[in-house]
Amino acid sequence: MKLLEYQGKELFSKHGIKIPKSFLAHTLEEAIDSSKTIGFPLVIKSQLTVGGRGKAGAIQKCTNESDLTTKFSELLHKEVKGELPKSILLEEMANINKELYLSIFLNRSKRCFSLIASSEGGVDIESVKNKLIIDLPNEGISDTLAIDVADKLNLEDRNKASFIELLLKLSNLYKTEETELAEINPLVILNDGSFVALDAKVIIDDNALFRHPEFKKYETISELEQQAKNYGFSFVELDGNIAIIGNGAGLVMSTLDMVTDSGGSPGSFLDFGGKATTETIYEALKVISQVTKIKSILVNLFGGIVRTDLVARAILNAYEDGTIKAPVFARITGSQSEKARELLANSQAKLYDSVEEAITNAVNASRVI
Repeated sequence: MKLLEYQGKELFSKHGIKIPKSFLAHTLEEAIDSSKTIGFPLVIKSQLTVGGRGKAGAIQKCTNESDLTTKFSELLHKEVKGELPKSILLEEMANINKELYLSIFLNRSKRCFSLIASSEGGVDIESVKNKLIIDLPNEGISDTLAIDVADKLNLEDRNKASFIELLLKLSNLYKTEETELAEINPLVILNDGSFVALDAKVIIDDNALFRHPEFKKYETISELEQQAKNYGFSFVELDGNIAIIGNGAGLVMSTLDMVTDSGGSPGSFLDFGGKATTETIYEALKVISQVTKIKSILVNLFGGIVRTDLVARAILNAYEDGTIKAPVFARITGSQSEKARELLANSQAKLYDSVEEAITNAVNASRVI
């Protein structure tokens, strides 16, 4: 479950991590009322689950009420990567002395949690050369490790104690709330020396939600997720560009891990469960086709009685009517496999005997520009 920024900041505040003064507004009237408490200048931020808000112009500075009126309305109608905000966060301006980056995330390729810390914040962390990456032990971050991180970031002596305290709080958060990601970018040091989380990106482990009924209030279903739910599928959109389709949550998740291990970046996964038919596979592909960033589609079906020719027919139908354009790479076990290969012989879809072969080709195709 991806939390919106304001929801992530609620968790930060719960664990003692300082956040700016802010108010959530759904209407212009609410925004104007909130601005009187915050004061100008202030920042307004679209509340979206997708990244790249800043580059898309969905974060704006407002210097007065007239400015707020114009920009608030613009943001409410501004789509970012196909998503429109339902609310806007108003936030006080911060007197920033220095920006840093800090995150704890589930490292699927290593089957552990890892820490990334950098003395540079507010940028794409992938492009930062001087960043610290540490694989964490099961017990999380110790005092000794926190001190070591503070030393390696070359923080001023007057800031080290506050940073260590914050890092231990973030460690407690990811363990207690069972997150897959807890990211602060930027984490800023204000002119008074205090640390403040200017942004929050938090993903909760879906498999742990039954232990956290308090997160029910955060649950939002995107249009695509609702569409998949109507078909009886389980669908989650991710940040990468490889779509993964399978039957069974365990199979789909293990396939996702294998794709990550192979250097690929999953962009979504869809578990349709039950029996694979021409209709279910076609509807699954229809949902996937609406995720525009997808470069390749990986299908991994396992079942001794699955008629693979029916699955192939669904894929072929989706190509013939233009539902999908991305290449499909599939490992499908079941009867009529030779007929399935014949059906797909002249299409963009390829069948493989092993999931490893299918994954290798799907990953390679996703890298083609």
